[in-house]
Formats: sequence, C-alpha cells, structure tokens
Amino acid sequence: MQTLLLHSCCAPCSAAIIEWLLAAGVRPVLFYFNPNIYPQTEYDLRKAELTRYALSQKLEVIDGDYCHERWLLHVKGLEHEPERGARCQQCFRMRLLATARLTHERGFGRFATTLASSRWKSLNQIAEAGHWAAKKYDGVEFWDKNWRKGGLSERRNQLLKENSFYNQRYCGCEFSMRLRQQYSNSP
Repeated sequence: MQTLLLHSCCAPCSAAIIEWLLAAGVRPVLFYFNPNIYPQTEYDLRKAELTRYALSQKLEVIDGDYCHERWLLHVKGLEHEPERGARCQQCFRMRLLATARLTHERGFGRFATTLASSRWKSLNQIAEAGHWAAKKYDGVEFWDKNWRKGGLSERRNQLLKENSFYNQRYCGCEFSMRLRQQYSNSP
C-alpha cells in the first residue's frame, strides 16, 4: 500500500477523502497543521474530531504546532481581503509549505490536502500553493486532485451525519468568521 501525507483541515472535509484513498490502496498519514483557526477552542475541537475519526480508521495523525501569532504575521496587511483573495492564498502557501517540508522529512514523496474538498475554497489557489510548496523540496510532489467530484461531496455529507461530526460554519480564521457574522446580521 502506498503512503501519502494528507494535510487535513477537519474531520468533515477529510472523512470521504480518507475512505476513497484507502479503497484506492493509499494509506494516508494525516497532518493537522491549521494555525489559521481561531479561537484555540475551535482549533482544539476540530483537531479532536479529526483525531477521533482517524483513530477509528487506525490512521496516524501528526499534530502541527498551533501558532496563531505566526500565522497572523504571514497574513499581515491582508486582513480585509475577501474570501478567495490574497489572504487565503498566503494562508494556503504557509500550510502547504509546512506539509511539503514534512513530506520531505518523512520520505513520503507525495502530499495532498483536504482543502480542495471545500466548495468555499478556490481550487486554483490551492493547486498553485501546493505546486509552489512542492517545488521547494527535491523529490516531493503535490497531488492536485479535485476532491469535490466523483460523489465525494455527497459521501462527505453522509459521513458527516453517520459520525455526528462537529461541522463548522466558517473556514477557521477570525477574518472569515467576522465576514460570516456580518452577512448573518445583514437585513
């Protein structure tokens, strides 16, 4: 069975992808590196849900450091960018660069991300960030896969219900949370 480092943002986005990978003969090692998530209670809740699911599948989870302050430095000056804007691009680059580095260190050769399953994210931005990060390390390849197709979005929703996953309503950062709150409070 092949091994792949899978950057995972949360259990709802990861479950169908994990299921698909295992059926395809690929055993993912999950990398939970999401310093963008705010507040830390949200980060911890998403990590706990992902870990719960991973343990049920007997998969390894590598916990990246939660350093929200470092993430804020990476997106400084981009706080007012819209979703799918320059802030998101910078965020993807930071997270996928850490994933590429760990892929290289562990000798996996290939990585992917569950970020590409979200309809709220730009597939082009994710692909650009993943390929950019992979080029920084010899022998590392980014698997640019659209996880929204082939029934995976529908399966995501089924697994969400079957596992009673906590399902967040914003990407994770305080800027997207504020935008969501603004839209909810609009007349």
